Amino acid sequence: MKINGGIRFCEKGLTVSLRAMHVQSELIGMYNENVNGFDKIGYQRKDPVVSSFTEFLGVHGLSQATDDKVGRIAMSDNPLDVAIAEKGYFQIQTPDGIKLTRDGRFKLDKEGNLLTIFDEKVLSNAGVPIQLHIVPEKLNDVKISDKGLVSVFNKDTNKLEKVAYISVVDANGAVVMEPHVKQGFNEYSNVSLQNEFISMMPVIRNFEANRQIFMIQNQNLSKTISQLGTTS
Repeated sequence: MKINGGIRFCEKGLTVSLRAMHVQSELIGMYNENVNGFDKIGYQRKDPVVSSFTEFLGVHGLSQATDDKVGRIAMSDNPLDVAIAEKGYFQIQTPDGIKLTRDGRFKLDKEGNLLTIFDEKVLSNAGVPIQLHIVPEKLNDVKISDKGLVSVFNKDTNKLEKVAYISVVDANGAVVMEPHVKQGFNEYSNVSLQNEFISMMPVIRNFEANRQIFMIQNQNLSKTISQLGTTS
C-alpha cells in the first residue's frame, strides 16, 4: 500500500497579481510615511517587515518595526527644548495614559508645570508630573543637566534649586541611567531620504511588473470570453 499526501494551493493569476500590487502599495505607503517624517522632531522611522507568508496572506503578512537609532540633533532657540543623545524616551501623561516620546519641545505654564507643546505633562523619574516651585521670569533660569535633572534659579537666594529628574526610559519602561540629555537642542528624525528612495525603487518596479502581468491576463481573459461568445 502506498499513501500519497501533500498540499496543493492553486489561485487565479489575476488574484495573485492584485494581491501583490496591494502589498507593494502598502510598502510604498510605509516608505512615504518615513519620507514625510524626515523633518519631524522626535520621529523614528518605521521599518517594513515582510513575513514569509505575505505572498498568500497579502497585507496581513506585513508589519512595522521602529528604528530606535538616535536622529539628527540640532541646536534650538528655546531653552526648554531637550534632546536625548542616547536611545530612550521621555514619559508624558496624556488623557489616554502614560505615553513615550522623543519629542522634547517643552514649555512652562503659569503654575510652573513642565509641558509638551501639546499641553501634556512631563513626568519625573518618580512617576509624577514635574512642577517647578518657582516660576522663573526667564526660561534661561531653568537648567537641565546631562542626566535630566531640572533645576531653577532662585533670585532670592541667588542659587540653583533642584526640582526633579526628567524620566527617560527605554521601550520596555526601564530607566535609562545615562540618557545624555542636551538642553537647547532638538532631535530630528533618524530618516535618511537617500536610503528610503533606494529601498522604494525595487518595490515600485515590482508593482509595475505585476501591473503589466495583470493587464496581459485581463486582456487574454477578455479575448477568450469574446471568442467563446462568438463561437456560441
